[in-house]
Amino acid sequence: MTQLPLLGWREWVTLPELNLEHIKAKIDTGARSSALHAFALEPYRKGGQRWVMFAIHPEQKHTDKVIECHAPIKDRRFVSDSGGHKQRRYVIESQLLLGQTLISAEITLTNRDNMQFRMLLGRTAMNGHFIIDPSASYIQGQPHHLSGD
Repeated sequence: MTQLPLLGWREWVTLPELNLEHIKAKIDTGARSSALHAFALEPYRKGGQRWVMFAIHPEQKHTDKVIECHAPIKDRRFVSDSGGHKQRRYVIESQLLLGQTLISAEITLTNRDNMQFRMLLGRTAMNGHFIIDPSASYIQGQPHHLSGD
């Protein structure tokens, strides 16, 4: 039997299809869906398919750096946040790289400016891919140019 990769309660994630490197993600087995910080969402059509353009502040506590992203819209559905409030969100599908493991995950887009983490990795995305150690952080490594928390 192959041993699954281990994740801590927070990890660095890369989303190569969105050109997003080094997003700090909270690993949240209590959340069903994954969420990515997004603002200035603009739906549009490209080749007959629905897409969404959105902007992201990739670093916690910093709003000066902005990255523009584009992704096909997979769905639009109601999602309950941690306070139980329902919000209709765009859903995209994207590859996520955690350490050496590449997975595909559905991700909802929502403004997380007031949240500590720019991304929340929910249990649906992790199911069958990882084992979680809630006492550890950054088991899959940190980007070389970043240090500290």
